[in-house]
Amino acid sequence: MVLLPRMDKVALLAPTMVARTAARYARRREERWLLRQPRAVRTSYVRVVLDADSEPKADEIWMLRQAQPVRESYIREVLREGEPARCTE
Repeated sequence: MVLLPRMDKVALLAPTMVARTAARYARRREERWLLRQPRAVRTSYVRVVLDADSEPKADEIWMLRQAQPVRESYIREVLREGEPARCTE
């Protein structure tokens, strides 16, 4: 699972209204999903994933540590039923 290769930290750390507006213009489902998350979730993603350049699976670790509603919304909104999951390896 790769949420994002790199997303502008400014958008992720922005107030919710700004991030949700940016989500409308995001091209990938993963980007739109993350930008629609609460600010605490977005901030956590920046701290754990974007700022951890040396951790190869930081995005997967981050997702597994999220609360069940966050993980389930990712499944529902990004990994839509009937669409194959993307493998990055």
